[in-house]
Formats: sequence, structure tokens, C-alpha cells
Amino acid sequence: MAGADRAKEWARHWTYAELPDLDLLRARYVRHTFPRHSHEGYVFGAVTRGVEDVGLPGGTVHAIPGTVVMINPEVPHTARPGQPEGWAYDTLYPSAQVINDIAAEVTPLRGTVGFGENRVTDPYAARLITQVHRAAEEGNALAADSLLRVLVVRLLTRHGSSLPGVTPRAGGARDAERARRALEGRMDAPPTLETLAAELGTSPFALLRAFKKEYGMPPHTWLTDARVRRARRLLDAGIAPAEAAAAVGFTDQPHLNRHFTRIVGVPPGAYQRERGVYRRGRDVS
Repeated sequence: MAGADRAKEWARHWTYAELPDLDLLRARYVRHTFPRHSHEGYVFGAVTRGVEDVGLPGGTVHAIPGTVVMINPEVPHTARPGQPEGWAYDTLYPSAQVINDIAAEVTPLRGTVGFGENRVTDPYAARLITQVHRAAEEGNALAADSLLRVLVVRLLTRHGSSLPGVTPRAGGARDAERARRALEGRMDAPPTLETLAAELGTSPFALLRAFKKEYGMPPHTWLTDARVRRARRLLDAGIAPAEAAAAVGFTDQPHLNRHFTRIVGVPPGAYQRERGVYRRGRDVS
């Protein structure tokens, strides 16, 4: 049964050259689950069939057809089937630049904008997300760009707000930020929690608590997510998956494949093929 369920799953994660700074994912998942992770940009998802359960800091939201899930940049979240049959959805991942530029042009919102609601019932907006996908797939750049802007303006005017500015950080938050920078710089050979805490002049448990409070996940989970993000950039540049795996600290390509597929939703090889990336060297995926 598990094999049959997996056979029903499919996904396409790609970019459309005429819409820069936007990723698109159209998929159907039955048993696939996304571990806790975050995105540098925004997430707008429209379930077209079934139920998706999205785990967010404020709790789990149930996404069904006619609803739109909106997730701000760097907000940790999970996703899993909300029913045995799984779910199908169309998702857009616009960069912060795209959203903030549109906000500055047509709304009174200034600075970094965000959304206070994670899920809204808005069948029209959900259809717009699907229509952006369809227009991009058909190569209709004018329609895709227009529909994307209509969607973003609708969501911003109904649910958007300016995010609060950065406030002075407490000691624990500063330690968490220093730990994050250290892990980014030593991604291929990260220290133990004890070593990292000693380097920062704090205790392992204090650092663990501070890091989870600041970034919504413990350091080891954050590191896996960060490695996948960096691997994506390498894959976009044409680096082969095996080479990318070594560069970001995964033990081998299967290790990268496993985590990349869980977080991105497709394997590294399929990710490169759908984006039309020219890969240097032999295709080993």
C-alpha cells in the first residue's frame, strides 16, 4: 500500500524566466511530510484537492480547497497530509523584493510587509494562484505577471500590514544570532552544541533554548534547513548534486537527496531539470 501511495505522488518545482524572483510548486502528496523549515521569501499556497495540515508557531491550520495559506519570510513551519488521501496544491514563492515592491507601488504599506493571518477563505485568490501557474506553464508572460500582481494586491489590501521594526536584542537572542552566524560559516564541519556554547560563553541548554526561541527550531534542525538552502543555490549554479552535498556538509548525495526532497518537495536532480539548469559534469542523480 505504501508503494502504491507513493506512486500517486508527483511534484514540479520550477521557475519561469519571465517572472524573476518567483518559484512555483505544483504537487500532489499522499504520504510526504515536510519537516520544520522556513523560506527566505513568502509562501502563498492554494489546495486544489484534499486537506493539508500546516504546522505554524501559533498552531496547526487546515488548508482545504478555497483557502489560501500565507506564510511570512523565515517563519518555521511543517506540512503533512490532513487526510489519508493527502492533498494537491499550487504554491507560489515570491521573494521579499517582489512583495515589497508591489506594496510600495499600490498600497500605503511601507517597509517590510507581512500577513497577520496564516489561512484565509478566499476562493478567488486561490483561483488566481492556480491561474498564475497555468499562465506560466503556457508561456503567457503577460497573463502570468498580471495575475500575480492582482493576487498580491488583493492579499496585501485585505490582510497585509507593515511588520514591526527590529527591537534591541536580549542576551539570549544575541547568542542565538552569533550561533547562527557560526553555523553558517562552518556548515561543512559544524561544532557540537557544547563546543559552540563554550565559544559563545554560555551553556548548552541556555543556547538551545535561546536558539529555538529566536528561530523556531533547534540548531541542528536549522542547520539542515540552511544546508538545503545553500545546496539549492549551488544546484541553480549548475553544480552536480554530489558536489553540492559535499560543499554544504552532507555526508554523501543520498544524504542530500533525502533532506532536499523532504524540505523542497522534489529530488535535487528533478529540481535542476525543471529549472533548465545546465549541470557541469556527469549526471549522477
